[in-house]
Amino acid sequence: MALKDNVITHTDIVRRTARIGAEIRNIKLSGDLPDETIAAINGLLLEHKVIFFRDQAHLDNAEQERFALRFGKPSPYPEGTMPILEVDSSLKAHKWHIDWSCMDAYPKISILRGVVIPLVGGDTVWSNTAAAYRDLPLSLQRLADDLWAVHSLPAKRIETEHPVVRVHPETGERTLVLGIYAKRLVDISKYDGQRLFEIFGSHITAPENTVRWKWKEGDVAMWDNRATMHRVVKDYTDHHRVVRRATVEGEVPVSVDGRCSVARLKFIQQPPAERCECDG
Repeated sequence: MALKDNVITHTDIVRRTARIGAEIRNIKLSGDLPDETIAAINGLLLEHKVIFFRDQAHLDNAEQERFALRFGKPSPYPEGTMPILEVDSSLKAHKWHIDWSCMDAYPKISILRGVVIPLVGGDTVWSNTAAAYRDLPLSLQRLADDLWAVHSLPAKRIETEHPVVRVHPETGERTLVLGIYAKRLVDISKYDGQRLFEIFGSHITAPENTVRWKWKEGDVAMWDNRATMHRVVKDYTDHHRVVRRATVEGEVPVSVDGRCSVARLKFIQQPPAERCECDG
């Protein structure tokens, strides 16, 4: 393992784009990594927002869970309490989203492992929502700072009011909180709200703020769910695609003026077969 004094060396960190994403090489992920290495991985995650590890075929569900637990408690989610969620081709994960932003304390970290990967297609794209906020003109930043949005998943009876801009609890960055779960803006008409969603969304999905990962079986992608949005590219037709995800419990978002997100409806447990359309 290419570690120096239990810290990942610079030569094993390969940036994928200027604003988001880095591949970390020559490391074997496990729940037994030294504390210093876990801290280094967390630091790289905060810096690059999403990090990638090739050649992790040794991981099974149990070891993926053990690795995730080094970063915090497992996050509950409406599919149930299983620590590893299997996301297959039947789920429609091709829309931009933050994992489970319909919940008040949505996951802070997601860890996804490639299990069955199509020969062609099925890439995942991530966006840096902190960079997207910084790119907004000052007047739009000020507007976004004051806005709140209702995020919901009606089929599960989950609904939360989040600030459109949250302050990252570890970096202090301001990040945009939007995506497919965001249904409307509070105290804004539907028409005006939709126009604002489009404006902010255009900054989030700008090519310079994104990174695209071409999966291989055994790959692991790990992202800061508080500072990114992501989507799957639905270009693999009827080919089978399976990834498995662990999530780490997050904090309730805090707005720039210090207010916390408010859960309006908590989720009601449903059978595991009823799963969300935006995962993976």
